[in-house]
Amino acid sequence: MAMQIVGRERRKLRIRRKISGTPERPRLTVFRSAKHIYAQVIDDDAGVTVAAASSAEKAAREGLKTGANVDAAKTVGKLIAERAKEKGVKDVIFDRGGYLYHGRVRALAEAARESGLNF
Repeated sequence: MAMQIVGRERRKLRIRRKISGTPERPRLTVFRSAKHIYAQVIDDDAGVTVAAASSAEKAAREGLKTGANVDAAKTVGKLIAERAKEKGVKDVIFDRGGYLYHGRVRALAEAARESGLNF
């Protein structure tokens, strides 16, 4: 019997069918858990992660109470933008990963835009 995919996973797959990262314009994807938020810039053609940042790493935890709030998402957005620019990436495609564009996901996206990423 086939496994049924529901909820966020279904939305995530529907979005992924429509977008794909290229070397010129990789995909900025977001994953949020109950305790942290993660972001990756991915070149889907080569199957390579160009840059990554998360609220679980030491550089992002400084000055934060928790990794699961809007302030942590803003910090991760700034970090991912800086790391992507170091690798020569300025333009990305935003993949919200099936989450609503609201709260932590929106804060991460806006911080990345303010730090120089175009999407």
